[in-house]
Amino acid sequence: MPSGDPTEHPTPATTERASCTTGLMPLSQITASSDPAVLYQRLRNDWGPVAPVELEPGVRGWLVMGWADIKIIASNEALYSRDARNWRDLKNGIVAQDSGLGPMMFWRANVIGHDGREHRRLRAPLDDLVSHIDPRRLRRSVESLCTDLVSGFAARGKADLISEYAASIPMLAVAGLFGIETRTGFQLLAGLMALFGSGDDSQAGNADFEAILANVMHARRSRPADDLTHALITHPNLRNDDEILQSMVVMISAGYETTLIWIAQTLRLMLTDPRLAGRVNGGRLGIDEALDEVLWRDPPMTHMPTRFALRDTELGGRSIRAGDALVLGLAAANSDPQIRTSGESAVSLGNRSYLAFSMGPHQCPSRDPARVITRAAVETALTRLPGMKLDIDPAQIPLRPSPWTRCPAVLPVVFPPPPATA
Repeated sequence: MPSGDPTEHPTPATTERASCTTGLMPLSQITASSDPAVLYQRLRNDWGPVAPVELEPGVRGWLVMGWADIKIIASNEALYSRDARNWRDLKNGIVAQDSGLGPMMFWRANVIGHDGREHRRLRAPLDDLVSHIDPRRLRRSVESLCTDLVSGFAARGKADLISEYAASIPMLAVAGLFGIETRTGFQLLAGLMALFGSGDDSQAGNADFEAILANVMHARRSRPADDLTHALITHPNLRNDDEILQSMVVMISAGYETTLIWIAQTLRLMLTDPRLAGRVNGGRLGIDEALDEVLWRDPPMTHMPTRFALRDTELGGRSIRAGDALVLGLAAANSDPQIRTSGESAVSLGNRSYLAFSMGPHQCPSRDPARVITRAAVETALTRLPGMKLDIDPAQIPLRPSPWTRCPAVLPVVFPPPPATA
């Protein structure tokens, strides 16, 4: 087996369809694959649970695929930091300042960019905000929003469940919590899609996204209201406008993208997996079990960026150097043969040991509101669009390009239009 240094030549198996610039498998190739599990297994066979991959042309990193190895990283801030100022390739100029990886990987002065005491100070406002969200009120609001969206296309007998439904729900739901009007919420969408795509437009998309939120924050200072923006402005742990803004960035960006993907992948699975759909429709499983199945198969964050080693160490049999970038392969860890037997049905066992929301100090603070929004969105679509069928070959469902996530770009469906009213 190779020693694991990503500067060394990979084995023949990993060079199949590998990047011509590094000889390593591009991370974006995995997320774009119709079956990432095959590529994860190939990497495991060649490298073990920690494999070198290409983050963008010419930039290397480690993909951590072992459940136990991710637990080690996520629980050890003293060795594996979220602070990208420790990234050796960035400091050495290998990663350009205008890199498409920037919005997702570069340091930000927010809860994601800090560890230890400073992280806990910045994390407390987010936890406080989530604890004050009324789940019943949120569910009613989302159900009303979803019903309105369905009413807008139901008479046609066909729709794209991404652009006409799923893409709007989490943004409008989360924006509403922050007191952001609908029109502004839609303006945030374009910036966020570019940000998570990590392409040439990601830096510009991130700038637009932050500019819109800054305007919302300043407007709320002059017109206080009972919403989450005002709660952040008045929170004693946040010391200046930059910290307030970055807290808004974290809550809205993470809450939007991950919830959109959770909704989209659950609807996709219900439309393409007769076994699961039959069990849900037959009452043997509930919507929550279907949501859990998605968190096992296609979690909202396929690859979670990023930890940076603070000193030379060893992980999963690989030699990790100080400053190396490590990506948490959440989807890969969910299929780790050390925790799941091949073919095992997690939902049948009520197993929620998936890593869909990561773990440790940096785990997602909004998993409960995200489940409320996703459950309401999926239930509304299934209830109000009976007889809904996919209007495309499942193998032809395209994915939005991203090294981090796997979100269907479109999900065209057909269904019987509702009876005309007199």
